[in-house]
Amino acid sequence: MATQNYRVNRQIRSASVRLIDQDQNQVGIIPIEDARRRADEASLDLVEVSPHANPPVCRIMDFGKFKYAQRKKERTGTKKSASRLKELRVRPAIDDHDLSYRLEKGRKFLEQGHKVQVVCIFRGRQMAHPQLGFDVMRKVANALDDISKVEAPPRRSGPRMTMLLARR
Repeated sequence: MATQNYRVNRQIRSASVRLIDQDQNQVGIIPIEDARRRADEASLDLVEVSPHANPPVCRIMDFGKFKYAQRKKERTGTKKSASRLKELRVRPAIDDHDLSYRLEKGRKFLEQGHKVQVVCIFRGRQMAHPQLGFDVMRKVANALDDISKVEAPPRRSGPRMTMLLARR
């Protein structure tokens, strides 16, 4: 919307306009000279917000503030509000209760449409037993099998093992 070019003040060519004043009140259809005079009296700009209407709709506002708000809205609109990838952290020797809690969180993330990266972190002597991590990963994949599919199988790199789940 900010990429649209707005006509301001003397750029407006119509003989009469539908005016909305600075307090968002509809004034009605008035000659362009009266609209410009009202904008000058309020020390604001007359901005044509709907040029294709008959007659065009104009608002009395601070055009600089309006452009700033439009740019800001455009910037925030392109960002995603939440991450599409959520992470579940587990350990090779995780307790069943802790695992069930994390599985509930993972199920909630998957139902919301996020991908879930399961990360198993090894410490110390646990690094000598990667099979424990693979077992935990298998438990997670089996528990969430009804709602998810394994997009990337468990893979170990250093003290971490990762697996990616996506919604089925």
